[in-house]
Amino acid sequence: MEADKTKKLTIGISSMALFDLVESNKVFETEGKAAYCAYQIEREEESLSPGVAYPLVKKLLGLNKRLPIPLVEVILLSRNSADTGLRIFNSIREHNLDIKRAAFTSGQTPFAYISAFEVDLFLSTSPDDVRQALDVGHAAATILSGKGGDSDTDQLRIAFDGDAVIFSDESERIYKEKGLEAFTENEQLAAKEPMSGGPFKSFLSALHNLQSHFTEDESPVRTALVTARSAPAHERVVRTLRSWEIRIDEALFLGGLSKGEFLKSFGADIFFDDQAVHCESASKHVATGHVPHGVANED
Repeated sequence: MEADKTKKLTIGISSMALFDLVESNKVFETEGKAAYCAYQIEREEESLSPGVAYPLVKKLLGLNKRLPIPLVEVILLSRNSADTGLRIFNSIREHNLDIKRAAFTSGQTPFAYISAFEVDLFLSTSPDDVRQALDVGHAAATILSGKGGDSDTDQLRIAFDGDAVIFSDESERIYKEKGLEAFTENEQLAAKEPMSGGPFKSFLSALHNLQSHFTEDESPVRTALVTARSAPAHERVVRTLRSWEIRIDEALFLGGLSKGEFLKSFGADIFFDDQAVHCESASKHVATGHVPHGVANED
């Protein structure tokens, strides 16, 4: 069935992922909620500096200028109250971000509003909120502190790990439980059997839908698979994406090499991976989202 080209891509983002609230959060942690509220209200006309995910949001919203109709929306999902959230909205205005919708939950998780807003991807600095979203099938990632995007191109570049992110963790479980030899043998035997989708399959599909409005050479969105897999375990990946009719622009089969330098070379605006060790390495080079899903995150 042909995808609905008028379907919006909706991103939900927390205020701490969008803006630099480190100092504000220190007030909350050391002096409590009342002091935090007073701190934010006193400074509500002071614009906040960009956070790690700000460059990504800027590029996402910028896609609307190149699409036939606006098809990207960013929604603020914040644990702030409406009072303290006024500084967030003032900062959104000052940074000229086209963000109009928000949920302010006064300290409670905004998880319940992810479905109501039909969010395709939820980005937060709260691992607990992200896990709740993943547990019910939403694409979600914990934004790590580190290097944000500094790309000098308007093209949006998003990179994904494969197993437990785009794909299910069924193959990764074999690797964890039985080792590399058993994993490789399984992938060779099942090379023509498509893998099940992981939590980011629907988000990748939504990106593909945006790309379908452009020729491949002119697309403002470029995607990459950056995986520790190597030949012969590559074939099942290629055939799975083909069966889904989803395009990946670049595929890097690294055979266990560190991913950071390759992500820098790709120019990723953000990278998503399920394994904390890969995320820590990647965050030194590019904005990184940890996907706490699958066998690597069960301990």
